[in-house]
Amino acid sequence: MFIFEMQFIWVYLDDLVGKGIDPLTLLQLLVYASARIVNMALPLAILMSSIMTMGSLAENYELTAMKSAGMSLSRILRPLVVFMIAMSVFSFVFANNVWPIANLKFRTLLFSIVQQRPTLNLESGVFYNGIEGISIRVMDKNIETGVLKDVLIYDHRNQNLGNRTVIRATEGDMSETEDKRFLILTLKNGVTYEEKEENSRPKKGAMQSNKKEKHMPLVSGNFESMVLRLDLSSLIFQKNDEEVFRNSSEMMTIAQLDNAIDSLELQKDSLDKAIQNFQANNQNKSLDATAPAVTSAKNVALDNNAKQAKTLEGMNEELLNRSKFINRHKIEWHRKFTLAFSCIILFFIGAPLGAIIRKGGIGWPTILALGIFILFEMLTIAGEKMTKSNILDPSVGMWLATFVTLPMGIFITYRARMEGKWQWNIFKKKANKNKSEYT
Repeated sequence: MFIFEMQFIWVYLDDLVGKGIDPLTLLQLLVYASARIVNMALPLAILMSSIMTMGSLAENYELTAMKSAGMSLSRILRPLVVFMIAMSVFSFVFANNVWPIANLKFRTLLFSIVQQRPTLNLESGVFYNGIEGISIRVMDKNIETGVLKDVLIYDHRNQNLGNRTVIRATEGDMSETEDKRFLILTLKNGVTYEEKEENSRPKKGAMQSNKKEKHMPLVSGNFESMVLRLDLSSLIFQKNDEEVFRNSSEMMTIAQLDNAIDSLELQKDSLDKAIQNFQANNQNKSLDATAPAVTSAKNVALDNNAKQAKTLEGMNEELLNRSKFINRHKIEWHRKFTLAFSCIILFFIGAPLGAIIRKGGIGWPTILALGIFILFEMLTIAGEKMTKSNILDPSVGMWLATFVTLPMGIFITYRARMEGKWQWNIFKKKANKNKSEYT
């Protein structure tokens, strides 16, 4: 979990830094992210721990001792198999109930943080545009006293008028209200420039023309002290409504996915029937157009056929998009089951493999676990992508990794069982030989 958490932090580091988000909100985001990555962390943890555990038992000859006492590998693994079945049931319940809620809260919170503007941080010689409608530049800033030197402000809160108001002061200081809602900016010894729009009047020398020219006189004024009250509401963190993301397939349980898939299938069937009727009508019209007729009438018919062909192409594209949308729901439906089965399959790969290689610790077991997991994850991603592209059916694409690794697990388990039986037979033959020689 820690490794995958670090990967998440590095991916979204630029979106998290400099937003002024409180530690509790960041902690909530990491907790929701942890729930999302269980589908990757749990199978890898089971695979690695099973290889390390059985490899350590074999390396320390504990498996040999148990086999010498008449216990088969199946009997030795029985408690772990029971535990893995319970773990698989837990993973299914987690994926069906906790996962959708975690996805919803994670998506909402992450979107809110990404949309959040950076906190107020004025840098010398750089324009700051975080405050809505205001651009501020200071040439020098004293961090200890908060005094600002050579302050330049462009006021474009009225976007239709552009930068009509410009304020420049030799110095100033800033402070925030107690509720952090407003910025109090006190400026000293400055000048303001403002363009005033007058009514349009006829242009000189063009009395006979209807053209008019806008005159915008520039009004300037000096001041010794000016206090600006700027609204900082755009910098305050606000969590978005969860209802915006609730209809996504990742935020649904199996029952909700079943209802959504049924509704989408009905819509797809109705569109498919509409396409069939449209094709039948076009075919009849095209037959009529081939009959002898006036040349101009034929041209009109051909133009109509071209428009209808374009319409049909758009309908087929819409049908394809609906199929892909349905597949996305089916992907999430199958994902809840594949997580449970992947835990069992990777256990039956890791545990017998550990008994065969007879190595514990974090050396060879880690290398083997990572190699097998990368293969499993590549097959999972490939199957999911082919499903989203309508190349494979969701019942095949989402189970592609399972179909490939299941024979591998059966073979490794069989090989481990046969090796144990072969060793026990050799030990038994040697004992009988020694007994016959003694007799």
